[in-house]
Amino acid sequence: MDYRVIKENDLFLMTDRDGDIPAGDVTGLGLYTRDTRFISRMEIRINGHKPLLLSSAADENYISTFRLTNPHMEENGELQLWRESVEVERTRFIYEGALYETLKLTSYYPKAIQFDFSVLLDADFADMFVVRGFQHGELGSKTGDQIDQGQRVIGYLGADGVRRETKIKWNTPASRISESGELHFDVKLNHRESNEITLFIAPIIDGVEPQQHETADAMKKLRASYKDWNNSSTAIQSDVPLFDKLYHRGVQDLRVLLTDLGYGAFPVAGLPWYSVPFGRDSLIAALQMLSLNPQIAKGTLLTLAAYQGQNEDEWRDEQPGKIMHEIRYGELAGTNQVPFTPYYGTIDATPLFLLLAAEYYHWTVDAAFVSALMPHLNAALTWIRAFGDCDEDSFVEYDQKSSKGIANQGWKDSADSVVHRSGDYAEAPIALVEVQGYVYQALTRLAPIFRSLGHEEQADGMLSEAELLRERFERDFWMEDEQFYAIALDKEKKRVDSVTSNAGHILMSGIASPERAKAVAERLIAPDLFGGYGIRTMSTDASGYNPMSYHDGSIWPHDNSMCLLGLSHGGFAEEAVTVMQGLLNAAEKFEYNRLPELYCGYDDSLGAPVPYPVACSPQAWAAGTPLTFVQALLALQPDGLSRQITIKPALLHSMNMLKVERLQIGSGTLSLRVTRGTEGPEVEVLANSTGYELLIS
Repeated sequence: MDYRVIKENDLFLMTDRDGDIPAGDVTGLGLYTRDTRFISRMEIRINGHKPLLLSSAADENYISTFRLTNPHMEENGELQLWRESVEVERTRFIYEGALYETLKLTSYYPKAIQFDFSVLLDADFADMFVVRGFQHGELGSKTGDQIDQGQRVIGYLGADGVRRETKIKWNTPASRISESGELHFDVKLNHRESNEITLFIAPIIDGVEPQQHETADAMKKLRASYKDWNNSSTAIQSDVPLFDKLYHRGVQDLRVLLTDLGYGAFPVAGLPWYSVPFGRDSLIAALQMLSLNPQIAKGTLLTLAAYQGQNEDEWRDEQPGKIMHEIRYGELAGTNQVPFTPYYGTIDATPLFLLLAAEYYHWTVDAAFVSALMPHLNAALTWIRAFGDCDEDSFVEYDQKSSKGIANQGWKDSADSVVHRSGDYAEAPIALVEVQGYVYQALTRLAPIFRSLGHEEQADGMLSEAELLRERFERDFWMEDEQFYAIALDKEKKRVDSVTSNAGHILMSGIASPERAKAVAERLIAPDLFGGYGIRTMSTDASGYNPMSYHDGSIWPHDNSMCLLGLSHGGFAEEAVTVMQGLLNAAEKFEYNRLPELYCGYDDSLGAPVPYPVACSPQAWAAGTPLTFVQALLALQPDGLSRQITIKPALLHSMNMLKVERLQIGSGTLSLRVTRGTEGPEVEVLANSTGYELLIS
């Protein structure tokens, strides 16, 4: 990564690798909350010179450490400061809505030295859409810049009437403060002597100001929260170090991406640009996290239920019962200059909402929660029938209404992502293959739960709907010549006949016949879709294939994870192992073994995956991908109605042992060890307090 980012709850900071936000930056560096940039410039200087970077670390998402030193400084032949005399250690973290940064200055010069150390900070309060160059419009203006001893407050009044301020405090008296607000500190140090300057930077919205804590105390509490997260989450250990590293990286990345808007913790989509509630992204990440911590699914469902559509509003592509796509809180949203308040232009979030509720029940048997959520589930089911399937052909389709909305409303939402074999783009209304699978899975998994709660007639109706959908799906989506499912049906109900990864998502739903599911599984690891680093989004044989594209040949880890869940559910263990090994091979080449949002679709003959230029990292559903490895290797399927857990373990080719501890199911946890035996994997149950019967096959 060419940037460094930290986040905690709703506040995140992105800087360059030096820890700075330089003047004139056009990449969007800054301190953000509520889609507004509260720091747009952050630079340090020694005697007016930019320090030289020695190292910067971003392996921990909640704390960043930078180590720098001074360049050689002479003026008119007179020595000002010998090179590498001063070490600058910058340590920063975010806690309870504020940024804490400690600048530790240490002298390694043999004699006493004196120098000017300066910190320049500024705020432009730019809306996220403006920063990214997507939108412009009526905006507010700054209202003042007040500097008192030890404190500076920069004010702004938005066009939305919201007062925004940035408060900056420092613990060491400044020797002087320039008109631009640059803080200067006269530093005197002996050999091996250190001096610390601590900054506290707090965004303030309409007078609501974060509390300032002692820096050490805030850091201690933050670290404790991460310890609690790790102790309450599923732990794994294997004899493949890369596997363990990738899993641990995903667990830590997901923790930093959690946000709580008052309904429980849920994952935002990713950093830096998508640190807000999403429908599809948050739901898929929560689905991936069921094997890690199922309570995240509960927080996700409650948050999205709170924003469920109530009205018919074409500006926001909203309809009653529909689950939102994305919400934004900045100035342009507040003045209705963009429709993200929230925006509902997504076709898959509503069935995924239903699907996640069903899977959450099977992991937790939380009947009281499902009963309380019933009005929202019924509203979502009504939306599928009344709005998702407008022409009553059993298929759920999308068609953009908003003038500033999204044209393609599946997870591949770029304008060129749904393309015929001829090269022509499909025209809406469009019915995507994976969406039909999500709807089928939601209906068939929810119906027995509804029946158990006393809704027998409704359950019967849902199963009838599902069967009709399955019959029509098999008839209309199957491409006999490709032995694969089409990505979509277009407005003329013609198959969009490109071979893509989308069809892999349906394997977990059960909508495909066993014979066709087998054909799909085999094709997913054929050379045209699998190049050694994962399943491509589009076949190399397709006319739209482009390895550098966003959705037409690139590799998305989360896309692979959805295929993995299906492969494991269908008993396609060897294919699942092949995909996991490819993703591991890719992760080995990325910084901190972190899978990014996506990477280019070149095959592994290049020796390393080719990064996609603007991929988010960390990104929630990419971080959630290695969590699904554990579920896929175990072929783990809990059934909350029968109180049974079925597993059919497999191991990676290089793996001889996998230990899984504190897997949260039912009323307790499951811990087990899988080892390679002479006749296949052998399972040792270490503990089972779930209340479920464990069935091993």
